[in-house]
Amino acid sequence: MHTDGHDLRHHGDSEVRDDGAALVDLAVNVRADTPPEWLRETVAASLSGLAAYPDGRAARAAVAARHGLPAERVLLTAGAAEAFVLLARALKVRRPVIVHPQFTEPEAALRDAGHTVDRVLLREEDGFRLDPAAVPEDADLVVIGNPTNPTSVLHPAATIAELARPGRTLVVDEAFMDAVPGEREALAGRTDVPGLVVLRSLTKTWGLAGLRIGYVLASPETIGELERAQPLWPVSTPALAAAEACVSPRALAEAAHAAHRIAADRGHLVAGLAQFAADGVRVAEPAEGPFVLVRLPRAAAVRRHLRDLGFAVRRGDTFPGLDEEWLRLAVRDRGTVNGFLRALARAIALASR
Repeated sequence: MHTDGHDLRHHGDSEVRDDGAALVDLAVNVRADTPPEWLRETVAASLSGLAAYPDGRAARAAVAARHGLPAERVLLTAGAAEAFVLLARALKVRRPVIVHPQFTEPEAALRDAGHTVDRVLLREEDGFRLDPAAVPEDADLVVIGNPTNPTSVLHPAATIAELARPGRTLVVDEAFMDAVPGEREALAGRTDVPGLVVLRSLTKTWGLAGLRIGYVLASPETIGELERAQPLWPVSTPALAAAEACVSPRALAEAAHAAHRIAADRGHLVAGLAQFAADGVRVAEPAEGPFVLVRLPRAAAVRRHLRDLGFAVRRGDTFPGLDEEWLRLAVRDRGTVNGFLRALARAIALASR
């Protein structure tokens, strides 16, 4: 889907598998070296129950308990992306607004469902920070990511909550919130914000993109509307087993540890990128997610040269509000980052010829 020159259906996995080359992946925002062995064993053990239809009650209760909510406020989905489709199809809205730059599937899903979508474009000169006053007052559906993909901005929860209005659905995509130490600024679990819908993904931190598992937190009425739009048995038995495991105390402790490690590795990446300031490289800061957004001259050529050197990065021009000078880089371990920085120096030199 191309809208105003932006390919809304382009995602990071396309950068990795376009030609089957063996590339170091800095394009996909899934944590490296996942899923862990204990989670693979949990999923494998669930395969003995494939003859029975999936029963999501235990997983739903576990997710609810993780956020201190009753089960009727939880809906399990085949990844957070399915939730955007359900919202677009089930909710009767007149003026949906997407706050960009952000993950493009919400807009694509709304357009596929026949909606006309308005955009609020956050600006680089403002640090891609949200100004609630920029959102039209008559918008009855507002979608924003936090931390936002691809800008890596973590908006204050209080600022996002200012978007809530009677008669408005406020959708907050928190797919990367568990990569933020302490999950500060999270709205998941809040019941005092009218019209709030929070989406969470378990695919990023736990390396389950191929399994498809996420969930929605919202009022029982909204959950009921979304559930009626779902097909029967939408989440597989292995995905349900993974969901239950990923909200266990052991998993939450492991995710919290990983969030601090990601923050340290991100700091190393940002410091390394600062060495290229003379080449016009600028990082959108402060970055708070497991990825960083970078602006640099001749970014398209640099990306092609990086690919030739064995590294895949995410082009930025498919995100509304960005152009071809932007790249998104997933945070990786220091050894991988050091190799990438050496390749980046070579790619910039080649692109400057």
